[in-house]
Amino acid sequence: MARAATTTDAFNAVAEPRRREILDLLATGERPVTDLVVALDLAQPQVSKHLRVLREVGLVEFRDEGRLRIYRLNGAPLRQIYEWVSAFQASWEQRFRQLDAVLEDLMTTEKANEQSGRREDR
Repeated sequence: MARAATTTDAFNAVAEPRRREILDLLATGERPVTDLVVALDLAQPQVSKHLRVLREVGLVEFRDEGRLRIYRLNGAPLRQIYEWVSAFQASWEQRFRQLDAVLEDLMTTEKANEQSGRREDR
């Protein structure tokens, strides 16, 4: 099966770690491309390439301010990722509750064994 293009949807676009880093940076507010270049320690053409992909799937928007291009996050396309991940939330919460119960049992048993050992020492 052929791999989907990175510009087809948000899932493919955020599969690349550098694009996720860009989204993390933009989550704190608008930034010009030059700030992103410095923060990512990448060459400007590489950052622009990632921004183009993010722009094509609608994850980022920009406005021109003089000679600067200011980018901002558009979180709406992330909703589909959030909804997909949310489907797993109940399952993971149940598993964590089960793990908590096992750990609590282990701690109770360990404390009982320690107290039992102290009684035998007397």
